[in-house]
This record gives sequence, C-alpha cells and structure tokens, in this order.
Amino acid sequence: MPHEVHAVVAAKQGAPVELQTILVPDPGPGEVLVAVQACGVCHTDLHYRDGAINDAFPFLLGHEAAGVIESVGPGVTGLAPGDYVVLAWRAPCGNCRSCRRGRPWYCFDSGNATQPMTLRDGTPLAPALGIGAFAEKTLVAAGQAVKVDPNARPEAAGLIGCGVMAGYGAAVHTGAVGSGDTVAVIGCGGVGNAAIAGASIAGARRVIAVDIDDRKLDGATRFGATHTVNSRGTDPIEAVRGLTGGHGADVVIDAVGRPETYRQAFYMRDLAGTLVQVGVPEPDMRIELPLIDLFSRGGALKSSWYGDCLPSRDFPVLIDRYLSGRLDLDGFVTETIALDEVESAFDKMRDGRVLRSVVVL
Repeated sequence: MPHEVHAVVAAKQGAPVELQTILVPDPGPGEVLVAVQACGVCHTDLHYRDGAINDAFPFLLGHEAAGVIESVGPGVTGLAPGDYVVLAWRAPCGNCRSCRRGRPWYCFDSGNATQPMTLRDGTPLAPALGIGAFAEKTLVAAGQAVKVDPNARPEAAGLIGCGVMAGYGAAVHTGAVGSGDTVAVIGCGGVGNAAIAGASIAGARRVIAVDIDDRKLDGATRFGATHTVNSRGTDPIEAVRGLTGGHGADVVIDAVGRPETYRQAFYMRDLAGTLVQVGVPEPDMRIELPLIDLFSRGGALKSSWYGDCLPSRDFPVLIDRYLSGRLDLDGFVTETIALDEVESAFDKMRDGRVLRSVVVL
C-alpha cells in the first residue's frame, strides 16, 4: 500500500517549488523506506529546480538527509527497521569495472531504488540525486542508507550526505592533504568550509580561506582557516603566494566552480602543486589556459566528485569526529525550517546569508 506523504516538488523549470502530496511505495527487493528526520537545502537542489542538471521534471527535491529506516524490502541484509541512517547518493554496485578494480568510490553504476515515487495522479517523480528527501518518507536503494551513531542529531548528521562530504573529501581524499601542507580554499560556503575543516584535521599547517565576503571569511576561521583573503579588493594569487613564502599553496581547492576561480586556483599553486575542483560549474562554462603553463607548472589538476568518498567507510568516521568534537557539523546549520519554507531558503542561499538551511520533519 503506497504511503501518502508531504514533499517538495519542482514541477517546472525555474518555477517556485510546491508542497504536494506524493505516493511512496513499500520497498521492493533491495530497497528501504526511510522516515526522514532532517534534510539540508543544497545548491544542487536549486540546480535541479532551475533545469541546470537535466529536464526530467517533475523533480522530488532534497538529498542531504538523515532519518530512520521504517521498513526493508526482500533481500536486504545489514539494515533493519529502527536503524538510524544518513543517505548517500553514491551506492557502489560492486560489479562495475571501477568497483572490480578496488575503486568503489568511482563506481560507474551506483544503485538507486527501482520503483518510482509518484504524484497522486501517477506521474513519476525524478528524485534529486536518486534520493528525494524533502519528504516525510522516501524510498532508496539499501546501499544508499548508511548506518551511523544515533547520538548525532539529524540536523547535523544529514549534512555529511552531500556538501560536507564533498568538501571534506576534496581535501582529504582528492587533494591528499597531509601534515605540514599549505592549503588554499576558494569559496567559503558549506562545501568550502568543509574543505577547510578537512584540511585542518589532516594536519595542514596553513589553511588560507579566499572569498569576496568578509562575513564568510570570518566564519571560515571557525572551521580551521589560519588566514583569510578577500579577493574583491586583493589579488588572491599574490596574496596566497605572500602567505606561502612566495611559492603558492601545495593544494588549492576551488569550491566555487567558475572559470575565474579555476584560473586563480591554477596559478595559486606551488610548482607541482595540486588543484582540486569541487565547485559545480554550469554546463556552458569554458576554461582556457596556455598549454605551456599546463606543461611547465606540473602537478595535478583534479576534479572531486562527492569528495571521492566511500559512504559506508567515511560517513561513520565523520560522525565519530563530530561526536568527539573534532568536526563542527553544528556550525554548518544556520537555521532549521519547515518543508514549506524551502523556496525562501533558496533565496537566502543565493544571497549568501546561510551556510545551510535544514528542513526538520
């Protein structure tokens, strides 16, 4: 019997989201039904609403969530009703060529629920990143539900499902920040601050936060930034070089994802340094760099997709660091809101007034 629940739906490109009643089926083979307790409002949800991901409207938004498993489908092992979980949008299949090579964090065939959630009239919904958690209940593949310590409050725990994991992993996994490294992070929103926190935890001796907003730069120090640069009135490349003995940073993380910031990040590196792009660009953006500079500066240019994480390995670790006081997840939660306030949360996010608005159900 399908479950009737309230949920946030993006019905048309660019139109305000709507609170609607949707139908969520009981879990089938390999699926679990999750009662959502909290879900962060992420830029990716806005990208879906605006048609920047694809045009598979209507979308069921929300993907940065924590909750409790309500029921499990046939064949599900390792999960049971009552388990406290964070939802992941990557669930390694174990069978693709990447998984078989021992690189499941690059899985090319990540699992999602096969049954659709629908509008009341039967119209299938496309769940954001295969999750759709701006809803009282959602249906996901069992591999997307990762058990974590239930002592972590859901408003904070859910954030590791996307933005925090992306930024933290960009520093720790993709950038391989190590003890004594110098790191620069461009963009001090949720993802950028998570990268700053990851770099600090990994032992970086200098973490330089770069942004055009002094309020965000002040906030970045809470997560471990040792120095800040306002690039609105200062050349950030020269500023970072000045803070690193004239050389540039060992690792530079672009958490904005624009041609201008990518170019800054490229030249902000030390020779043989690493550039990590984790900010999501728009499809029509292009970057042009002198080929001789690509050759002569050496190092590595990497993109970080979901922080190159393995959710089953990394989510419990980040929650443990949160509970031990080493990772300030609470600091990312600017406000808690209701389901019918998601559209206004998008406005605050655009204006840079919040790190995260979190829907609490």
